[in-house]
Amino acid sequence: MEKNSTFAFGNEAMSMHYNAYSAYFREHFGTRVQKLSIDGGFSCPNRDGRCSTGGCTFCTNEAFNPSYCRRVASITEQLDEGIAFHRHRYRSAPVYLAYFQAYSNTYAPLEVLRERYDEALRHEGVVGLVVGTRPDCVDGSVLDLLAEYSKRYYVAVEYGIESCYDRTLRAINRGHDFACTQAAIRATAERGLPVGGHLILGLPGESRDDLLVEADIVNSLPLTTVKFHQLQILHGTEMERQYQDEAFRKSLLQLSLDEYIALICDLLERLRTDLVVERLAGEVPPRYQACPERSFRRKDGRLLRNEEIPALVEAELTRRGTRQGYLYSQLPNGKTITI
Repeated sequence: MEKNSTFAFGNEAMSMHYNAYSAYFREHFGTRVQKLSIDGGFSCPNRDGRCSTGGCTFCTNEAFNPSYCRRVASITEQLDEGIAFHRHRYRSAPVYLAYFQAYSNTYAPLEVLRERYDEALRHEGVVGLVVGTRPDCVDGSVLDLLAEYSKRYYVAVEYGIESCYDRTLRAINRGHDFACTQAAIRATAERGLPVGGHLILGLPGESRDDLLVEADIVNSLPLTTVKFHQLQILHGTEMERQYQDEAFRKSLLQLSLDEYIALICDLLERLRTDLVVERLAGEVPPRYQACPERSFRRKDGRLLRNEEIPALVEAELTRRGTRQGYLYSQLPNGKTITI
């Protein structure tokens, strides 16, 4: 069934200083929408043996899934539970995007992809798809399928970039290089699909200057949205084991809350103004945190919630008198850098 609704994502306050996700949807679609996370039952080539069996060293997917996103439930059941959860939490009845979040959601034969996407889109209230995946899990046929859906629905693809440096991608057992990431993003954008990219800040061996250069690299890619996450070390991961080694710990940036806010502001100042900033930090439940000393805390010692970060970023940009793109026009090499 075709659904030509207008919609907007509306969980975050509108920003005066950066191009926020909420503003992006309000500007383009006119009303509020909520992303509903789904575990579509997919796997990952970095876990099933195609690339590796160990997965990325930082990854435990369960830590990032909300309670209603459960593989034991059907896609329809997960959507039902997600809608009930958000209606109770926000006391509103927006329309919804089915967010295929867990693992690599283009990693299956085309007929399987079509079956699972169709089930989500048949759900009343769902007006589109957001598909999270790896850059090495798309090809022309998968992207053509998503482009076909985009003629009737809102369809976006989100890639785990994680890092722009091949040395880092090797260190975290990512299983592909940055050239693969660039090719997937460009092929997706060429089909007219909005493209998102996720970056982890503070991966092993990366300096603060490396992260600032990553912002310049991101500017060169045809991305629509970008998410920033601080590195979190989670129970059950290879990185938790590595963290026991002193040399490894010294390879990680240790950022206080104030230093992290300053870094985010520095990144925003370098980003081109049309890039939509979907997220400024990540958050997982405390039970998954293997290194709670690396968590951000308020001055009274309590854990800082993810939704508190935007207000701190706004305050710092106000203090500086700057905003997203403030330094973009001053960047070298035609405003973008490639590696």
